[in-house]
Amino acid sequence: MDIGGDKLDLIEIFKALGDENRIRILNLLLKQELCVCEIETLLDMTQSNVSRHLNKLKSAGVITNEKKSQWVYYKVDNGFIEGNYLLYEFIKKKMDENAQLLKDAERLKKYKSSNFSCEQLREDKSQVLEYLQGQCDNARG
Repeated sequence: MDIGGDKLDLIEIFKALGDENRIRILNLLLKQELCVCEIETLLDMTQSNVSRHLNKLKSAGVITNEKKSQWVYYKVDNGFIEGNYLLYEFIKKKMDENAQLLKDAERLKKYKSSNFSCEQLREDKSQVLEYLQGQCDNARG
């Protein structure tokens, strides 16, 4: 069934948003621009899994990317926001009500306040994960 074709086809957008991992990725990207290795670390996913989900979101026009030296950074596409403003606002509101997504956002906040970099993630991801685990445990305790 063809109901018309905009670049930001509503069916493709909803298909892209119909996966828990993609929702978790989008949740982080709503907060700020991130590279694949940061998303991978924050959500404890493999690089190939993150890349696959990012490609689906990008194909649907939800996110875009920009290469900065050797790193590729992803962010929410301004065209998606402008063309789907009510949906965008609804998604943001609902994400702020979900316990898992709030936990992911807290990990992002801790990571960004640590001043770790993509280079450090490549060199010793375990050090970053230990820091995040310690910080999250301290926040709960």
